Amino acid sequence: MYTHSTQIRVRYAETDQMGYLYHGHYATYYEVGRVELIRSLGLSYKSMEEERGVLMPVVSMESRFLRPARYDDLLTVHTSLKHLPDTHIIFHFEVFNQHHALVNSGRVRLCFFCAKSARVVQAPGDLIGLLTPWLGA
Repeated sequence: MYTHSTQIRVRYAETDQMGYLYHGHYATYYEVGRVELIRSLGLSYKSMEEERGVLMPVVSMESRFLRPARYDDLLTVHTSLKHLPDTHIIFHFEVFNQHHALVNSGRVRLCFFCAKSARVVQAPGDLIGLLTPWLGA
């Protein structure tokens, strides 16, 4: 398994009338987790798009809400990959508050999409190469 963590502070504008983090913002937090995990490998979404012509659209997303996150909470988003990607990649998430309590968990599945051919393609070889030591062949 390959895991990366990043922290995000809940901003006032992201809360609902009760002062809780609005549920729709978890999708954005998942995106931050995905982008930072890829960056921790030495790649970037931007380079995959611009240099390789590979886009990564979301195919599905699941989210489980266990307890509320509140305004000004410092959240830690743990993002992990459990399997080598093929034409798809699945990111797993656990979001903890500053008291180390799990507030949310989720999973996002994306595909690798060639911008030029408008077709689903295999994961870039350099991404596979960077993940193989962590996830096996």
